[in-house]
Amino acid sequence: MRKLMIPVVVIFIALLLMSLFVVNEGERGIVVRFGRILKDNNTEVARIYEPGLHFKVPLFDRVRTLDARMQTMDDQADRFVTAEKKDVIIDTYVKWRISDFGQYYLTTGGGDKSTAEALLKRKVVDNLRAEIGSKEIKQIVSGPERKAIVEVVDEPAAAEAVVNEIIAEVAPRKEVEGQRDQIMADVLAETKVSAMKDLGVEVVDFRMKKINLPDEISESIYRRMRAERESVARKHRAQGREKAEVIRAQSELEVAKILAEADREARVLRGSADATVAKIYADAFNQDPEFYNFLRSLKAYEKSFSSKSDILIVDPNTEFFKYMKESNGVN
Repeated sequence: MRKLMIPVVVIFIALLLMSLFVVNEGERGIVVRFGRILKDNNTEVARIYEPGLHFKVPLFDRVRTLDARMQTMDDQADRFVTAEKKDVIIDTYVKWRISDFGQYYLTTGGGDKSTAEALLKRKVVDNLRAEIGSKEIKQIVSGPERKAIVEVVDEPAAAEAVVNEIIAEVAPRKEVEGQRDQIMADVLAETKVSAMKDLGVEVVDFRMKKINLPDEISESIYRRMRAERESVARKHRAQGREKAEVIRAQSELEVAKILAEADREARVLRGSADATVAKIYADAFNQDPEFYNFLRSLKAYEKSFSSKSDILIVDPNTEFFKYMKESNGVN
């Protein structure tokens, strides 16, 4: 009897251990019996096992644990076509978590996360593609508090205005309100409904992280932006040279005026001085004409005989030697 009890105890312990299962924190458990999910009594809702120790029917029940934490789907960027038939590359991410564990388990073929994200991404991309296809690039890249104003002018105010002008190719002035935040809100609302209905997951948040242009288009835009900037730079240089010429001409005119005025004043002063000198000479001559003639003769002698190598051939009886022949200056 004792020998029989030992196998019975072992079997009982084994069955007891097989009937116990643990759900970890951050997870939820469901039990599958004969390929069907166990549901709560008199309901069609799957029975969810919270974190802790639980029991199941050994050999017949299989436990599947699902991650109940917030998940982030951050996949590769996709290409979209805008209303102007322009390609853009948008990088997005989605925050989601399981809400209906039974629906999620059945839809994903056993709770496979990669399958769930593939189905969820398809919904997000489809909704985002519909939104992007009805919007222009200016509306996509600008938020509600910022308006992109596109105007055909010779000198754009910023590089963003140049990009908007190049991409959109809009002619006269046009004011466009940015709708990036509204696009994200619309995609989130539409995805929430379909994801809950089809996948049993709750989409908590959706964001567009980055919006880029394809490489081939970006390079073309950069070239056009450089050409535009070079054109503006040439215009500024031409305007600078024009202003420099005007300033230089004005300066030369001012200099000419100043020199002319100075020369006029110098001539006036010189004429006044010459008049004063002549008056002094005239007054001195009138006071003593003979003495004045004597001084003039001395200056003439000094200049005539200043060089020893000079030879002077004149008649000694000329007036030139008047004061050299007689001391009183009389013949």
